[in-house]
Amino acid sequence: MGKKEGGEGEESSTTTTLPLFESKTARFRGVYRVFASTIFVGVCLIWVYRLINIPKAGERGRWAWIGMLMAEFLFGLYWIITQSVRWSVTYRQPLKNRLSQRYEEKLPGVDVFICTADPKMEPPSLVINTVLSVLSCNFPSEKLSVYLSDDGGSQFTFYALLEASRFSKYWIPFCKKFKVEPRAPEAYFALHSDVHDTEYGQEWFDIKKLYEEMKNRIDSVVESGKIPEETRKQHKGFSEWNPKVAKNDHQSIVQIITDGRDPNAADNDGCRLPTIVYMSREKRPQQPHNFKAGAMNALLRVSSEISNAPFILNLDCDMYANNADAIREALCFFLDEKTGHETAYVQHPQFYNNLTKNDIYGNACFVTSAVELPGLGGYGAALYCGTGCFHRRECLCGKKYSKGYTKKWNIDGQKSTIDKSIQELEESTKPLIDCSYEKSSQWGKEMGLIYGCPVEDIVTGLAIQCRGWKSVYYNPERPSFVGVAPNTLEIALVQQKRWSEGMFQIFFSEYCPFIYGHGKIHFGAQMGYCIYLLWAPVSFPTLYYALVPPLCLLHGIPLFPKVSSLWFLAFAYVFVAKNAYSIVEFVMCGGTLKAWWNLQRMWLIRRITSYFFAFFDTIKRQLGLSETHFALTDKVVTEDVLKRYEQEVLEFGSSSIMYTVMATSALLNLVSLVLGTKRVVMDLELKALDQFISQVILCGILVLINIPVYEALFLRSDKGHIPSSVMYKSVFVLTLACLMPIY
Repeated sequence: MGKKEGGEGEESSTTTTLPLFESKTARFRGVYRVFASTIFVGVCLIWVYRLINIPKAGERGRWAWIGMLMAEFLFGLYWIITQSVRWSVTYRQPLKNRLSQRYEEKLPGVDVFICTADPKMEPPSLVINTVLSVLSCNFPSEKLSVYLSDDGGSQFTFYALLEASRFSKYWIPFCKKFKVEPRAPEAYFALHSDVHDTEYGQEWFDIKKLYEEMKNRIDSVVESGKIPEETRKQHKGFSEWNPKVAKNDHQSIVQIITDGRDPNAADNDGCRLPTIVYMSREKRPQQPHNFKAGAMNALLRVSSEISNAPFILNLDCDMYANNADAIREALCFFLDEKTGHETAYVQHPQFYNNLTKNDIYGNACFVTSAVELPGLGGYGAALYCGTGCFHRRECLCGKKYSKGYTKKWNIDGQKSTIDKSIQELEESTKPLIDCSYEKSSQWGKEMGLIYGCPVEDIVTGLAIQCRGWKSVYYNPERPSFVGVAPNTLEIALVQQKRWSEGMFQIFFSEYCPFIYGHGKIHFGAQMGYCIYLLWAPVSFPTLYYALVPPLCLLHGIPLFPKVSSLWFLAFAYVFVAKNAYSIVEFVMCGGTLKAWWNLQRMWLIRRITSYFFAFFDTIKRQLGLSETHFALTDKVVTEDVLKRYEQEVLEFGSSSIMYTVMATSALLNLVSLVLGTKRVVMDLELKALDQFISQVILCGILVLINIPVYEALFLRSDKGHIPSSVMYKSVFVLTLACLMPIY
C-alpha cells in the first residue's frame, strides 16, 4: 500500500493543525525500479553491441550502422530521462470538509481569468459556457470574480458575456438548489436529457428553455454580423465599438458587467452575484502583444485594481469547470497550515469531453496525467500547463519565496474598492492595458507570465519554482476542468508542433532546466522537464528508424544481430519488456488496448512530422531567421468532419508537407516489407531469415501502424482522404530514396 502523509507531515492531535490534504506515494516503486534496471542493462548491452561491431572502413553499411548507434544512444538516453518521474510518483487528496469547518467564514477571494482570442475559431456560445460554469461553482459568490480577456476585441463576445450575466441570475440558483454537475449548461443538458422528478423537471424545462433562447440569440447575432440597435442601447459598453475598431487595432476596453459589491446585483433567490468583467487590451499594428502571456499579465493588472483576490484560477475559453467544488479543493493546498505557504500553484490535468472511445488522435494523455505529471509533482515541481491552474497572485507577480514566509490571505487582505464607482474603476484600469504600459518594466521578465516563448506557461512555472516556491499536481477522480480536444489530424499536429517548438526553445534558452534550475529545483525535476523539452530532437532517431532499416533491407544490408546470436536477446528483451510495460501502464491508467495502439501511431506521426519541423523552426529562430508565432487551435469543424471523427477515421484532407513525409515513410516500409519478405522466403538456406528477420518485423510493425495512411492514399474517396498531389510527391521522393546508395 502507498504511504500516506498528512500535509507532508504527521497529523496533529489538535483540530486546528489537522492537515487539509493527504499525500500518497505510488505502490510497488521498489519492484518497478528493479524492472527498470533490467531494461537499463539491456540498453547498455545494445550500445556495447553497436560499438564493438561497427563495420570497418569501406564495408557496406558502415555509416548506416553508425547512424543506428547514434539513434539507439539517443533513444536510451531519452528513456533514462523518462524514468526520473516514475521514481517519485505522488498523489494528493484534499480534505475539503476540514477546510469548510475551519475557514468557511473567512475564505479568501478567487479571481478567475478566462482568455479568448477569435470569435470565429472560439465561438462566443462556447466561451460563455466556461464563464457560466465557474460563476455557479460551490463558492461564496461575493468572493468570486470572473474576468474575460478578449484578444479578438469583438463586440459579439461582449454581447455574449452580457447575455450570460443575465442568464446567470437563473442558472446559479438552479445549480446550487439541485447540486447539478457539470455546471456548463451545454454539457449539462447534453448529459441529462431525461427528467423524472416533477419539481425538478419543471424547473429543468424552464431553465433549458431560457438557455436555448439565449444561445439562439447569440448565434443569430454572430451569424448576422451585426448587433441590433435596440440591444446596443441596453448597455453603455457597446459605445466602445465603432467602425474604426478592428481586431488588431483598437483602444483599451474594460467593462464591469456585474458589480459584485452591489447588494442589488442579485440572482433570483436574492443572493449576491459574482463580479463579471470584460477586458480587451489595446492593440495597434506593429505593436507586440505577446499573445496569451500578454493577456494574462493584463488581467493581473486590471484585477488587482478591482477585486485583487489573493488566488487566481486561469482557464482556456473552451475548458469549463466540471466539478463545483474545484475551488474549495484547490484552496486546501494553499491554506494547509504546515506547507500551504510554500505552494505557488495547483495544476489540474487537462481532460476533454469530445474524445472518441479509442482516442483516435492520442489526446487523452492517460499516462501523462496519471504517472508523469504526478511524478514531477512528487518533486514539488508540477508543470504549469496554461489552463486549469490555481495561482497565488503574488507568485505570478514575481515574489520570491523566503523561509519563514507567511501571508494574510483572508478577505481583509484584499484591496478595498468600495468607495470607487464602476465608471471610476473602468477608467482607472484602462491605462494598465495600453500598449505602452509595459515598456521599460519587468512585466514579461520578472513579473507575470514570461514573454518570448510559445509555451509561456511551462517557462513561467519553471521560473516560479526557481524562486523557491513549490507547486502541486492534483488529479481528482472527477475531472475538475474539461475542454475540447482537436478533432482533425492537421489541427492536432499543428498544436503539437507549437508545443514542441516552444518547449525546445526553452531548452536552448537561459531557462534550460539544467542551467537555470541548477541548485534550485531537484535534479529529478530538471530531468522531468526535459521529457517534454526534448520532444523535437527525439524526432531524429525516430525518423532514422522509420527510414534507414527499411532502405537497408531493400539493399540487403543487415543492421541487427542474427537471431542465432546471443546479442539478439538484448534487443528482443528491451523491445518486449518496454512495450509490455507500456501496455500495462496505459490500461491501468484508464485506456483501452486499441487506444494504446492509436497512441503509438500518433507518437510516430508526431515525431516524424510536428516535432521534426519544430526542431528546424527552433533552430531558425535561434539564428534570428524567424520570429515566434502563436497558432490558435480551431474549435469549429464541419458536420462531415465531425462524423468521421466520431467513427474514428483519420482526417487528412489537405496537402500539408507533414502528410508528404508521413506518406513517404509509410510507402517505403510497405515496399520494403514486400521485397524483404520475398528475400527471406526465396532463401532456401534460411541465412536471410537469420540476418533480416528483425528488419522485416520492424517494417511489418510500421506497416500495421500506417494502415489508416494506406486507406487514405488508395481506398478512401471522402473529403478526408490524402490528396493525389501528396501521393505523387511521396512516390517521387520514395523513388529517389530507393535509388540512393547506402554507405
